[in-house]
This record gives sequence, structure tokens and C-alpha cells, in this order.
Amino acid sequence: MKTSTKDVLFLNIAVMLFGLAGVVAQYIEIPSILIALGRVVSSSLFLFLILKIRNKDIRLECRRDYLLIMFVGCILAVHWTSFFHSVQVSTVAIGTMMSVTFPMFVTFIEPVVFREKLRARSVLTSLILIFGVFITIPEFSLSNNMTKGIAWGVLASLTYAIMTVGNRYFAEKYEGMLVCFYEQGTAAIVLLPSLFFVHASWNALDIALICFVGVFCTALAYSLYVTAQKRVKAQTAGIITGMETVYGIIYAMLLLGEIPTPRELLGCSIIIGVAFYTSLTSR
Repeated sequence: MKTSTKDVLFLNIAVMLFGLAGVVAQYIEIPSILIALGRVVSSSLFLFLILKIRNKDIRLECRRDYLLIMFVGCILAVHWTSFFHSVQVSTVAIGTMMSVTFPMFVTFIEPVVFREKLRARSVLTSLILIFGVFITIPEFSLSNNMTKGIAWGVLASLTYAIMTVGNRYFAEKYEGMLVCFYEQGTAAIVLLPSLFFVHASWNALDIALICFVGVFCTALAYSLYVTAQKRVKAQTAGIITGMETVYGIIYAMLLLGEIPTPRELLGCSIIIGVAFYTSLTSR
């Protein structure tokens, strides 16, 4: 498989857009659940339009696949709500950093689901990831916003791990864009009732930023990511994907003035180091 400069560039652009989502959310003055709703609505509509333009068949093979993909869509609704809430109550660095820890959950979920052997190396890297998270916790008190952000970030990481395991099944049967459309469409339906129960003062800027996150940081970024990933080595893709946290921190420093503390930088270094190591040693 020959990797072109264009594919690597597309992959980097996609990950840079992923990292921008948390920063943009800081400018949106509505509850996190409504940000998540706006993101999945705008993204799923955009993906549906692209699929129709490409004249793709959007039907799944069987009823079991519909049920499973709707379950993953429900998990996605929890994932993005918890991610945005983590960013809102703490910092972009904390929210994006915690999202990279999902492999420690995958380590224990995947062998159960796919009846695979639990590898000692995976357990070790998971323990190191937990240590990285432990370092970033300023104090064990839910009255501390940073601790709250970490807790919500860990929930976002756990739900992303469940999605990753589910998508492993779908990746063998369907195109990535189709899977993304169903999952985000389901998440939109699940989150829709929040419009009637969560009060918010919407304005034009909030709507524009949510559409930006949905179309550019989700639908477009995911399309670029899937397209490029098919022709890029898994090691290269894993390393570039791990840079999402770095991009997020840089954006937050430049646009929000958020400067990570030494404790956060140390934890971030451990977490990203493990992500890079996992990518380099994967087969």
C-alpha cells in the first residue's frame, strides 16, 4: 500500500478539525446536551445529502444490524454530551485529553465481545493510561471543576470505547459514511426531546457555530478521515489521530488563552505517549 502526501494531508486536516470542535464549543452559550443535538442533526443531514448525491443504497442487510447500530447511536448521544460538558466545566485540554484514553476500556471490552485473548501488553498500557489520568486530577472532590471535567471526560472515553467495538463489526460490512449517518441520525432522535426540557437562549452565533461543528468538524472531517485512512498505514493513521489532543490544546492556547498546568502537561504526555506506542506496536 503506497501512502501519498495527499492522503497524509487529508488525515491531518481531519484530525485538526476534530480537535477544533471542543474549542468552538467554548464559544457556544447553551447546555452541552443541546450542542450535541445540534451537532448530530446538522451532521446527519449533511451526510444524508452526500449519500443521496452519490446515489448510495442506505439500507442495511438485516434487522439485527438496525438494532445494533441504533444502540451504538444511543451511546454516541451520551458520548458527545459528556464530551462537551467536560469541556464546558473544565478546559479543552482536559476534555480532549480524556477522550484519548478510550483504549484502556477497549482493552477489556473487546476480548469479551469478540471472545479474544486478553493480552498482557494491553493491560499494561491501560494501567499506564489510568496513571496518566490520575496525575491530572487536582483533588478528589467533585466540587472542583477540573475533577468534574475529568469525570465527564472519562465517561466520554468509555462511551467512545463501546462505539469503537461496535464499529469494528460494522466496518467489515458497510461503508464508513453510511455507518456514521445511521449512528448520528439515531443520536439526533435520542437527543431531540431535550429541546422541550432544557432551557436555552438561542442566538444566531450559537446556531452558526453548531452547524460549523456538525458539518466541518464532524461530517466533512469524518469523510476525509475515512477516505485517507484506507490508503494510509495503520501506524501512521494512529499517530496522526493521537495528535487530536495536541491540536486541541494549541487551539485553546491561541483562541481561548487556556494554558495547561504542569500537572496537565505531564498527564497529557503520558496519555499521548501511550497512544503513540500503541500505534507503533500494533499489527
